[in-house]
Amino acid sequence: MSLSYYVADVFTNKIFSGAQIAVFPHADDLTTEQMALIASEMNLSETVFVSNPNKDNKSRRMRIFSPLAEIDFAGHPIIATAFVLGHSGNVELTEGITPLTFIQNGGEIDVNVTVVEGKPSFVQFATKVTSVIDRYAPSDIELAEFLSISPDEIDKKKYSTRLVSCGFPYLVVPVWNYETARKAKFNHKAWNHSSAPLTAALEVLLFSPKTPYRDANFNARLLGPNIGVHDDPPVGSAMPAFASYLCSFDFTQLGTHTFAVDRGDDKNRRSVLNIEMDHKGKEELALRIGGEAVMVAEGKLYI
Repeated sequence: MSLSYYVADVFTNKIFSGAQIAVFPHADDLTTEQMALIASEMNLSETVFVSNPNKDNKSRRMRIFSPLAEIDFAGHPIIATAFVLGHSGNVELTEGITPLTFIQNGGEIDVNVTVVEGKPSFVQFATKVTSVIDRYAPSDIELAEFLSISPDEIDKKKYSTRLVSCGFPYLVVPVWNYETARKAKFNHKAWNHSSAPLTAALEVLLFSPKTPYRDANFNARLLGPNIGVHDDPPVGSAMPAFASYLCSFDFTQLGTHTFAVDRGDDKNRRSVLNIEMDHKGKEELALRIGGEAVMVAEGKLYI
């Protein structure tokens, strides 16, 4: 059989930027084994297989695979799937806002698609998270050594390094300048000789409150022992932890906060994630994460 597929660049309005996601809109008849093989063949960060078990226009089942394994929840595929389904006519769009429900292994996600002249222009999904925050962190000297930066480049005044988990633990490290975040290089040997492995974190979310781009408030970058030294992976999965981190500081006032986080740069597939959080000082944090997407390719896969 043959299957139609699309490739979209996500969290960007420029082609060849953002994160590349493949979407198969009609994957009802595929087996789990076939999905895994196709994702390996596509060799993108994530490949989405969409089915319509309820046979309606407003909901879809999503299964997400990396080239190595199935993923229970991911944010980039939500943006890509809503954009692809709307752009290709696989869901009916209503001018203004079209609500959709996506079902991942991790549960249902409410999605709003902003529609302009019949086409999707912006996609936002809502989620609620609870977090565990630990203020224990490696020393600034240890942090600097395994990030290959200077200790005085770490922000110790407004922010501080904290361990944050919304199911997956991140060591969140603030630095003063955008240039520091971009130049940092993970040092495996220094990491192994530091106290960082004792935190249970496998990834470092390095961020700067400065960025040269007007459409973003923070720059974020993921590094870690399982990330290639030259890789700059998507940061969408870390955004619930980052929002929880911001809420852990007393200067973050109660209320709804809107901000944007960028990843990469113009030479390295820059992404922009738009985030709204309802900080009520409670255990559960409501988030809305959104972004744009552009279509890159469409084709057929023969099985």
